[in-house]
Amino acid sequence: MIFGSFERMVAFRYLRARRKEGFISVIAGFSLAGIGLGVATLIVVMAVMNGFRHELLGRILGINGHIGVYGAQAPLSEFDSLADRIRALTGVTMVIPTVEGQVFTSSPNGGGTGAIVRGVRPEDLLARQIFARNWRGVPAEFTGEDSVVLGYRLAEKLGVSIGDTVTLISPKGSATAFGTVPRMRGYRVAGTFNVGMFEYDSGFVFMPLPAAQTFFRLPGAVTQIEVFLDDPDRVPVTRRELTDLTGGAARIYDWQQANANFFNAVQVERNVMFLILTLIILVAAFNIISSLIMLVKDKGRDIAILRTMGATRGMIMRIFFLSGASVGVAGTVFGTVLGVWFATHIEAIRQFIQSIIGRELFAAEIYFLTQLPARVETGEVVTVVLMALGLSFAATIYPSWRAARLDPVEALRYE
Repeated sequence: MIFGSFERMVAFRYLRARRKEGFISVIAGFSLAGIGLGVATLIVVMAVMNGFRHELLGRILGINGHIGVYGAQAPLSEFDSLADRIRALTGVTMVIPTVEGQVFTSSPNGGGTGAIVRGVRPEDLLARQIFARNWRGVPAEFTGEDSVVLGYRLAEKLGVSIGDTVTLISPKGSATAFGTVPRMRGYRVAGTFNVGMFEYDSGFVFMPLPAAQTFFRLPGAVTQIEVFLDDPDRVPVTRRELTDLTGGAARIYDWQQANANFFNAVQVERNVMFLILTLIILVAAFNIISSLIMLVKDKGRDIAILRTMGATRGMIMRIFFLSGASVGVAGTVFGTVLGVWFATHIEAIRQFIQSIIGRELFAAEIYFLTQLPARVETGEVVTVVLMALGLSFAATIYPSWRAARLDPVEALRYE
């Protein structure tokens, strides 16, 4: 072994404080706590950032296609034949013709707000797992010319429930002899959905494709074709294939373009948080240096006696290296266990704290999600652990070297 039994015995003896060395032990204890809390905080923050990105990406891509195919100059006609050709491409799992438009929604209760209407075939909507799992109502009733499905937050805002009627008003009105009159029509609420993302739960309305074509006056046409892939990273390849397939007669827009700024901001914030929280571990490592230097100064007589009894400089260096490294290892292990446990139970902890203070800690209106997500990745945990151990070991080198360079004659001169 690298460390002999004698070296381990002396090193751990120095870690057990006596009365006159109590202050040094207190500093070592704070160093251990600092490293532990730094590691735990870093693991929790990285897990939350990973969970936040993963959940947002899953919900965004569960509702929107990976790629959108739009008409270059006008809505897409003969879209079914184009959709069949797209389905034949490698990696394509689902193709959904869609009519999309903006409306103002109102209810008999007096509520009103803007929303986005998407017209899709009922079977296409229910084929998306994110809707099939979070559907409230009878899916079979989502059919015909007068039924819609609302996000549950939008339904609450309008004060309607399943079976009630909402009125949709299109900003593109109908031209009459008395001017432009907004198009409006009442629809029965056939169901609601809760996908767990505030933007969609509070601002989206789905209706059957024929009804949307009638309402937005697009007979036999759609505004876009949504393309879903088995791998989101396959977008560049499929995008080129779609360009060749359409002969440049359509606009191709993928999820990376649509959400680039948002996900780039999340990545920048994640990197900055990693850097800031690493400084906590670095400060704790400096505490290890302070406590070891004080320990070396206090044990100068003991070091001199050990040297005169035959201990080599290497043995002295290993003794103090082991003393400091033990603090770093213990703190890292404590922080890793605490951080993984906290990240795993973070939503329950959030609910508990909210019940005590009576305030919302994770507002869905701000963070888009209704629950605080966390995703612990083994690779990142290993990286944090290795970084903490590396800083802890590096912090012990200089004090250990100073202890090994101590001259026994000078240390015992005035004893």
